[in-house]
Amino acid sequence: MSAYQNDIKAVAALKEKFGSSWGAINPESVARMRAQNRFKTGLDIAKYTAAIMRKDMAEYDADSSVYTQSLGCWHGFIGQQKLISIKKHLKTTNKRYLYLSGWMVAALRSDFGPLPDQSMHEKTAVSGLIEELYTFLRQADARELDLLFSALDDARNAGDKAKAAAIQEQIDNFETHVVPIIADIDAGFGNPEATYLLAKKMIEAGACCIQIENQVSDEKQCGHQDGKVTVPHADFLAKINAVRYAFLELGVDDGVIVARTDSLGAGLTKQIAVTNEPGDLGDQYNAFLDCEEISEAELGNGDVVIKREGKLLRPKRLPSNLFQFRKGTGEARCVLDSITSLQNGADLLWIETEKPHVGQIAAMMNEVRKVIPNAKLVYNNSPSFNWTLNFRQQVFDAFVAEGKDVSAYDRAKLMGVEYDNSELAQIADEKIRTFQRDGSAQAGIFHHLITLPTYHTAALSTDNLAKGYFAEEGMLAYVKGVQRQEIRQGIACVKHQNMAGSDIGDNHKEYFAGEAALKAGGKDNTMNQFH
Repeated sequence: MSAYQNDIKAVAALKEKFGSSWGAINPESVARMRAQNRFKTGLDIAKYTAAIMRKDMAEYDADSSVYTQSLGCWHGFIGQQKLISIKKHLKTTNKRYLYLSGWMVAALRSDFGPLPDQSMHEKTAVSGLIEELYTFLRQADARELDLLFSALDDARNAGDKAKAAAIQEQIDNFETHVVPIIADIDAGFGNPEATYLLAKKMIEAGACCIQIENQVSDEKQCGHQDGKVTVPHADFLAKINAVRYAFLELGVDDGVIVARTDSLGAGLTKQIAVTNEPGDLGDQYNAFLDCEEISEAELGNGDVVIKREGKLLRPKRLPSNLFQFRKGTGEARCVLDSITSLQNGADLLWIETEKPHVGQIAAMMNEVRKVIPNAKLVYNNSPSFNWTLNFRQQVFDAFVAEGKDVSAYDRAKLMGVEYDNSELAQIADEKIRTFQRDGSAQAGIFHHLITLPTYHTAALSTDNLAKGYFAEEGMLAYVKGVQRQEIRQGIACVKHQNMAGSDIGDNHKEYFAGEAALKAGGKDNTMNQFH
């Protein structure tokens, strides 16, 4: 028997227990409201979605073709529409998540207005957005179930038992819109205690997966900007531990931690690592510093020096008081960061790269997997990359290596529209299409995400609407470009009153007041034009 039928029976028993004072209570109405409110708290959601991620990770270990995907969100409505669209077109939410981007929180959710991705925004905006996303996803559940309940009532009233049974089966086997969210905690917004406190807030809001990076909190930069500064491993591992303690304190025992390394693009460190013996983790970190060997006589006022293998070394210190790594050490540092993180509490990796190149990613992951065979990546399919130019240049370089004639192409100008129908461009587009599949098969990428997709789609669609609406097209720009497309593509939001919960409210009014209910969805509701 389904949970829905069990709830009807349980409430009927309660109604009998409390007698005539409960006479107006309809057990099936209560069962419907319970079905529409499956998740009572954010912790319910975190526990449910953590189990999903763990299952998906195990399935990926067995078969790398079953990778997972997500798109970044900056508003609950955006996340809701993604999941509604997934269910509409793909019929299931399986292996599809949401990503909460710190960049978009900074740019779009701060009381200060648009900010760069430098951890200057209010840190509670992150947990607030997680709660908002799940509020909208739960409302998507309530709306879809409400439509099913109304259809069930119509089938019953029409005496169509077969249709009623089919709808009841859909209710009993309903798949929720609630999916895992990979949530960006930046560099932890302070010391490990601050990281722990914010992680708790995020988990209480529903986060089953928290992504943290190895940059210095007060020097944090966007992963695709210059000036990134990393911390010694001990500092980063303390924050990973802080997140794990937060999960365990709140009873989300299988919560997922993504350890992100920015070392590929970070040439600076704020601190020289503590080292107690040659070859320890601190010593390995310091071995990457850009140093010059000096004698005691060469020591200057205020110099910082380290002793290594019997030599006195002076690290290069910049006017910013930061220390510089040797050029060309980024990939080796990423590998060390990745292995160390997985050996000390992290579940997944994130290696931030400067371009989308399967070979580059695979080279680093192959080194990591020599030590940890089931190491898995979350990879940022970032809009900061010029995907068209990058892949056309990759194909150009492959043509050159194969000895093909490339005289028809200018490598520096391959973004040009004149190349769009060329053989090179077609091959590049195919490589872009299969990038996620190839990356998961060859480079251990478990999860592919796009950090900022709706930031860009919102800008593009708004630009297209504005240029027509405020010019010659007027209202036709909206009708032709938006509403007509909504109707013809079956976009649920064309009935925006329904999306905002008007029909759910009508049904609740009927539960509460019966025939006396004043309902909004009558014959004069203009939403009826969209039936």
